[in-house]
Amino acid sequence: MSRLSAEAALPNRRAARRAFDRAQGFDDVCVVHDETRRRLLERLELTRLTPRFAVDLGCATGSGAAELAARFPAARVLAVDSSLGMLRAARRRSPLAASVALVGGDAQLLPLRAGSVQLLFANLLLPWCLPRIVFSEAARVLSPGGLLTFATLGPDSLQEVRRAWAAVDDRIHVHAFFDMHDLGDLALAAGLVEPVMDVDRIQVSYSSLRSLVSDLRACGAVNVASGRRKSLTGARRWQAFERRLLAQGPAQRFTITLELVFGQAWGRGGPVDASERAGPAEFGISIDRIGRRAGPGHAPQ
Repeated sequence: MSRLSAEAALPNRRAARRAFDRAQGFDDVCVVHDETRRRLLERLELTRLTPRFAVDLGCATGSGAAELAARFPAARVLAVDSSLGMLRAARRRSPLAASVALVGGDAQLLPLRAGSVQLLFANLLLPWCLPRIVFSEAARVLSPGGLLTFATLGPDSLQEVRRAWAAVDDRIHVHAFFDMHDLGDLALAAGLVEPVMDVDRIQVSYSSLRSLVSDLRACGAVNVASGRRKSLTGARRWQAFERRLLAQGPAQRFTITLELVFGQAWGRGGPVDASERAGPAEFGISIDRIGRRAGPGHAPQ
C-alpha cells in the first residue's frame, strides 16, 4: 500500500463524529460493544485499582460508565464522548448514578488535568482516532500507577467485506486498523509502561446485506476513511459487491469476522519501574504498516 493510500485509509474524525451524532438505535444493535465491554470489565477483576476518578472514554450511550460506577462506588466517573448525539442518548436512556458526569470531550485533547485520573476505560474508541495521540493523552492524564484499558479492532476485521469490495473496484470503502504489536509500541513511545495486548476473534452471521448495513448505521460504524468516495455508490457496483459478499457464505448467509484487540498499559510509576520499561523517547510507525494484513477495513459504503 502506498503512503498516500494508507493515509487516505485513516479515519476522518469529523465524519466519525457526524456518523455517531446521526446514529439511531445504538443500544439495540451494539452486541459487539457489549461483548468487548464485558471482557474489559472481567480484566479489571485482575487488578487492585481503587480509583478516585475513572473515565469511560468514548462512552457512547453510557453503559460502560454505569458499570464502572457500580464497580467502584467511591469513584467519580466521567462519561466522555465527542458526539453530542451520543451524550444526549446517554442522558435519555436511564437515570445515571449521581457519581457519573457526562462530559463533551475529544479523546485526542482531553479536558482533564495532568495526573488526575486513575482509570481510563476505552471500549472500541481507537478505531475512530489516532492511537498515538490517544495514548499520549492517556499518559498525560493518568496518575502514577493509573491504568488504561481498551478494546479495539485489529486489521483482520471485516476481511470478508474487504475481499468483496476488492473484486469490484480499488476505492477505499472501509478504514484502517492497527496491529496489536504496533499498538504496544505506540503505547510505550507515548510514555505508558508495561503494555500487554491479546487478541481474540468473533464472527457475526447475517442473512442479508441490508441487515448488516442497518446494524452498522444504527451504531455509527460507517465508512469514514479520509480517502473514501464522497459520491454515492452506483447500483451496479453495489449489486456486484453484494453478490461477492453473499458468495462467501452458504445458502445466502455470510459471516463477518472481527479481530478484537484487548490492551492495557500503566501510567508511569505503575507496577514496574518506568526507567526499565518506558522504551525509546520517540517511536514511529510507518504509514505502510497500518492495516497491513487486512488492508483498509471497516464498514461498507
